[in-house]
Amino acid sequence: MITYPVFTNGSTIGVPAPSSGVGEERHNILNQAIKRMQTKGFNVVSGETAWTQNKAKSAPAMKRAKEFNSMIKNDEIEVIIPPWGGELLIDILEYVEFDKMQNKWILGYSDLSVLLLAITLSKGLATAHGTNLVDLRGEYSDETTAMWASVLATNRGETIVQKSSPLYQKEWSHNNPSSCVFNLTEKTYWKTINNQPICIEGRLLGGCIDVIRHLIGTPYGDVKRFRDKYIPNEPVVWYLENCELNTTDLRRSLVQMKLAGWFEGCSGILFGRSHGNYKTDF
Repeated sequence: MITYPVFTNGSTIGVPAPSSGVGEERHNILNQAIKRMQTKGFNVVSGETAWTQNKAKSAPAMKRAKEFNSMIKNDEIEVIIPPWGGELLIDILEYVEFDKMQNKWILGYSDLSVLLLAITLSKGLATAHGTNLVDLRGEYSDETTAMWASVLATNRGETIVQKSSPLYQKEWSHNNPSSCVFNLTEKTYWKTINNQPICIEGRLLGGCIDVIRHLIGTPYGDVKRFRDKYIPNEPVVWYLENCELNTTDLRRSLVQMKLAGWFEGCSGILFGRSHGNYKTDF
């Protein structure tokens, strides 16, 4: 059975940087995000790693893991929201104290999905694929982004409905943000393989395929054990974001996931928008 953390509005947010931190040139946007959360009634505990960045990571692996472990064990912190993703979160997995993991929400996306998926598969603890902290610095949040608090505050046995965003942002523009941070200009649309409406259901697993594929064959990527122990006889819906993989690399990764048994019991796969190279001969 999946364990769902408890979250209440006005609780304490922990801000470590288990992947990338925020370099000095962008400290202003992290400060804005923290102040915005404080004006909404949240207490914010910021880690040292959130403010540093060197060689594609916020700090050495041991320091990042130690800070994350400390926040996980801190009874006063109810939710952990790193500033953003990055590149080298996988460095810290061997140092994360999974056996001491408390039931608290961890929210993020991109490289953070390595940690989110590893925790869910290893502990049966629900994690949240959603907004990073710097995305919450605006005067207000668009309807989709603003759902993070409502979703995390949903109690076990309750239901919450999420809808697709009407518009999305085409590209990042940190130096020209809108009042809600994102410059929402492009219309959201859905496509299916046969261009027909479909209905699928199951437990959501996934993240950024560029990075979660590296969990395959490791102790942190045992999907079969997770399914047998925590969701026996339940289908899985995979959601996959492609950041930088070209078409052939994406295909290789999907085949690897299939050969590793990750798609057993799968009822469907959701793909997010991709900037990858889709020019190919097949």
